Amino acid sequence: MRWNRFRTALIGLALGVMAAPGLSSAAVRLPNIFSDSMVLQRQQGNRVWGMAGAGEPITVQIAGQQHETKADGEGAWSVTLDPMDAGGPHTLTIRGENTIEIKDVLVGEVWVCSGQSNMQWSVNASSDAELERLAAQHPRIRMINFPQIGSQESIWSHDDRRWMVCSPETVGNFSAVGYFFARQLHETLGVPVGMINNAWGGSACEAWIDRTVLEEDERFAGLMERWQGMEDRFAALEEKADSLSEAEAKEKQGMLGQMRGNARPGNIFHGVLKSHLGYGIQGAIWYQGESNAGRAYQYRDLFPLMISHWRSLWGEGDFPFYWVQLADFKQEVKEPGESDWAELREAQTMTMDRLPNTGEAVIIDIGEGRDIHPRNKVDVGRRLARWALAQDYGVNIAHQSPRYVSMEKQEGKIVLSFAHVVGGWRPFDVPQPLGFTIAGEDKKFVAAEAKILDDGRIEVWSAAVNDPVAVRYAWADNPVCNMFTNNDLPLTPFRTDDWDGVTKGRQ
Repeated sequence: MRWNRFRTALIGLALGVMAAPGLSSAAVRLPNIFSDSMVLQRQQGNRVWGMAGAGEPITVQIAGQQHETKADGEGAWSVTLDPMDAGGPHTLTIRGENTIEIKDVLVGEVWVCSGQSNMQWSVNASSDAELERLAAQHPRIRMINFPQIGSQESIWSHDDRRWMVCSPETVGNFSAVGYFFARQLHETLGVPVGMINNAWGGSACEAWIDRTVLEEDERFAGLMERWQGMEDRFAALEEKADSLSEAEAKEKQGMLGQMRGNARPGNIFHGVLKSHLGYGIQGAIWYQGESNAGRAYQYRDLFPLMISHWRSLWGEGDFPFYWVQLADFKQEVKEPGESDWAELREAQTMTMDRLPNTGEAVIIDIGEGRDIHPRNKVDVGRRLARWALAQDYGVNIAHQSPRYVSMEKQEGKIVLSFAHVVGGWRPFDVPQPLGFTIAGEDKKFVAAEAKILDDGRIEVWSAAVNDPVAVRYAWADNPVCNMFTNNDLPLTPFRTDDWDGVTKGRQ
């Protein structure tokens, strides 16, 4: 099985084999994920790893427990702490030739917050930042922000990044979605919460995956061939060195950004993720997809592959993975049409049916047509927190947006059935349902009328379509739609047809 080799790679990472230059010293060293004010995941064994001199005895102590090991021939060592209950602060002490003391260590819930710019987006840049800063007296919420480094070689540590304690002075630099998610968990559960923020604005999904995985999967042959062509061209320009023409020099400089950037397959996986992959976590939240919208059909396979890849390497089984569906964006249009953003949302929703322990926060109502970065991040964090509270912490709370289940044709109308309509329907602003379109065999969609039936089904029709065969809802970049449950969860955008979309076949 292909994942076996990556399980081995994780062990190598956890042992510190991927050592950066300068780690050959006999002094005990740790990756930066182990720093003052860190948070350890409660009630599970947590791996601690580092480097030292070859064969050097290492002792690790925390909260009354002690673990001993020896560095291997390359200086790599690793121990696994016994499970601990929520609490602290503790001091984590590592002794070898030298002694390292990591202070103010809390034990609670640890989540990764990852993706592109809407996850990276800070509290300072979000709605009501002044009020949020004033109220940010939460010293048991912590976050570590990782740098944006693209590399095809694994980076062992980012030594300039440390855990931050939430306060009015620091919270502005927290990921807003990550912070509001963490705050809801912290206030509900009463335990410390640590967030590992490694998001990179504009990043493509393929950059978060080891490129070997993509190269071995023929579904992504076109994608990898495209990148191989760019890499070959860059290598050719590198070889010419001082003999480059002015045009070639400009081309090389432009390609340099791509080689080091956030779209090249494997770049973020090696440059960012691998430095902390294997750290004890409860799960991950994810907000990404904008950069892959033009290849939405490919995302149907790419996104679940990435999740499975991470899970395989992390060594914690099918840990919870919850994501944000793309918000509404761009201009509203009067007539129904095709949309790559709608197809990307569909690909995200499909992932819930392909992988266990996953969930989607629908925010089709939270976006801003003129800004790809909607400022309302509070509700995004809360909708993600609903998933975690319900699925992982046993809280009885509505968490999943309604989803289309089936359709039935009835005398020139189509009647739709749905799941997860907790509390019944509550159309927003006006009583009639908005956002539905309908089509016949000609595949030409028109705006439709809709009615909520007494049993919760929705009846859809149009005088312009005598024999309808398909219905779509919120199928646009920026749809006008208003269907919510009484728990304020929006209906998941959907289509009943499977007609070819505009992004099919794109690599």
